[in-house]
Amino acid sequence: MKTIGLLGGMSWESTELYYRWINQGIKKELGGLNSAKIAMVSVNFEEIEKLQHQGDWETSAQVLANAAKQIEAAGADVLLICTNTMHKVAPQVEAAINIPLLHLADATANRIKEAGLTTIGLLGTKFTMEQDFYKGRLVYKHDLNVIVPSPEDRQIVHDIIYNELCLGEVNDSSRTEYLRIVDAMRAQGAEAVIEGCTEIVMLLKQEHTDVPLFDTTAIHAEEAVKLALR
Repeated sequence: MKTIGLLGGMSWESTELYYRWINQGIKKELGGLNSAKIAMVSVNFEEIEKLQHQGDWETSAQVLANAAKQIEAAGADVLLICTNTMHKVAPQVEAAINIPLLHLADATANRIKEAGLTTIGLLGTKFTMEQDFYKGRLVYKHDLNVIVPSPEDRQIVHDIIYNELCLGEVNDSSRTEYLRIVDAMRAQGAEAVIEGCTEIVMLLKQEHTDVPLFDTTAIHAEEAVKLALR
């Protein structure tokens, strides 16, 4: 079994899902007392969040690259950045290590294409919904049509992530807003929706809507299990 490297803490609530789901996946595949071999470094999200909103991606890339080096030194065979937004600095992190990076957007896009879909809605932080490091990767590398919410709705989605979900708060009123936004994207032609922030699954599950949802946290964890056992 390969050792999975987790670069987490952004936020710890979603990193906990990674740890649990990867271990559950290994147990499901191997049975008995088997659990995942994991090397993890968890950063302080307060520091990262401030750098994000200051637009200081260079410093945040340095922080994550240093953490990735620690994970590699601990024996990891592959690295997962346990957050969609911080894939903004994935190239810098990847350049700092000698082990492969399992890119979250690629893993998600491959699942979408396997399902035979071409037009997808995207929920996430404003960085993820608006910037090319993620949306552009889906469009230009994977030939997907990507629909994002209106500017006003993007702000609502963003604020709920940072002011509620990253603090472990799950509110029914916020779920209602997300469902309204999902329906609006479906009306624009979205065949399914990417939950493009690792915390969104805490709020919005498939049982809440008939629009197919692609949970990036679950997909990333499942692909890590496959890679570990390959």
